[in-house]
Amino acid sequence: MPRVLLVTALSTAFAVGAMLSPAAASAALERGTRRPAPVGPLEAETMSLQADAGRSFSDSAASAGAGLLLWGNGTAAGSYFLGGSVSHLVLRARGDQCAGSPTLQVSVDGREVGSATVTSTDWQDYSFPGSWPDGAHRVAVSFANDLRTSTCDRNLRVDVVSARHASLPAPAPAPVPVPEPVSGNPFAGARGYVDPASSARRAADARRSWDPAGAAALDKIASGPSATWFGDWIPASTLASQVSARVGTETSAGALPVLVAYAIPHRDCGLYSAGGVADAGAYREWIRQLAAGIAGRRAVVVLEPDALAQMQDCLSPADQQARMALLAEAVGILAASPATAVYLDAGGPGWIAADVMAARLRSAGVTQARGFSLNVSNFATDASTLAYGEDLSTRLGGKTFLVDTSRNGRGPGDTWCNPTGRGLGQRFTTATGSARADAFTWIKRPGESDGTCNGGPTAGTFWTDYAIGLGQRASF
Repeated sequence: MPRVLLVTALSTAFAVGAMLSPAAASAALERGTRRPAPVGPLEAETMSLQADAGRSFSDSAASAGAGLLLWGNGTAAGSYFLGGSVSHLVLRARGDQCAGSPTLQVSVDGREVGSATVTSTDWQDYSFPGSWPDGAHRVAVSFANDLRTSTCDRNLRVDVVSARHASLPAPAPAPVPVPEPVSGNPFAGARGYVDPASSARRAADARRSWDPAGAAALDKIASGPSATWFGDWIPASTLASQVSARVGTETSAGALPVLVAYAIPHRDCGLYSAGGVADAGAYREWIRQLAAGIAGRRAVVVLEPDALAQMQDCLSPADQQARMALLAEAVGILAASPATAVYLDAGGPGWIAADVMAARLRSAGVTQARGFSLNVSNFATDASTLAYGEDLSTRLGGKTFLVDTSRNGRGPGDTWCNPTGRGLGQRFTTATGSARADAFTWIKRPGESDGTCNGGPTAGTFWTDYAIGLGQRASF
């Protein structure tokens, strides 16, 4: 397609030249070559790719109803017309997660222009700056960290390549309310972001024709807002750009971005969600990049689920003190913007005694934060979580809190990891019944696995059968 458009543009210039003097025709051709007409995007499914590395696939959420699936290490390439006014190459992609995220590399005419870790299972734009002379260029997208296990398969999915022009201003975001002051409830008057291309939405659409009941259960998840998680699978070098893109998308939709920071060193004590950045220095830089991506815009950050509640399981007393000090630094960095409301995670009821957790929260800088979060990725009832939150709040001078209701519609099961028989809890609301509870909302993305337990795939992978059960047993 790009080659045809290039020929057409040149042919038009020659046709004009036939009606002009040689000098005028030359000037017209020069103008046509120097400033080519804009061309359409490069659809990934039209790019060339070796047969054993992938294929095109249908997706109603993709720009042309289809995309390119790279299931093995390989490179997809195509010809794309770029002009001198192009300032960024933009790639739309998503990833199938498996013990980590797929990484993509983008090159133009054999020269790498950037790379990105594709942590989202929903379509997301990745932008790479550069400048190129007018003309057709070979754009290549490479996938080189394929992984397949008995329970999961890491793949890269590419939708479209497009260009951003320096001469065209970026579209202004839709007007949003002025950020609440630090002392106010950030959720008051706000609405959550419902992703039109979420895993739940795609799963529902894929089975609607042959399993309407399952699709209806998935629709309950797809129509509810949930938080976006950022962790050590996104390197600090690209974190700010990815956070900025997500905050921009949600802000432009008139929604309040809710982000989860999940990169503390020694995360999850080596269990199903093990990981975290290498050390304290790396964590400080990672948090600085997270704050840079938010860039003073209105946002909520849930800081490090389980980091305080779980630390006694794997850290020495000295390392526990170091973790709390590091979290206090993170709170300070994020809360430096008055538009960012930080909730420091405090586990949930029945885990750590309230007096012990209150002391940990104070050491971890909760006085600088909006408050604390409870029941993240867990199943405790609203009533028990509110009672625990009220107790903590009293011990902390009235600090407010946030409750994850994503999967607590039927209360706790017999295990914390993918328990059977659970259901969706309340969708986003500030009608919590407690002046100290800022909101009920979905922090965990319903349908994503807790780990390879009870038949589940790796942590964070969308599990359609489990998601259907959550929807069928929802509290609403």
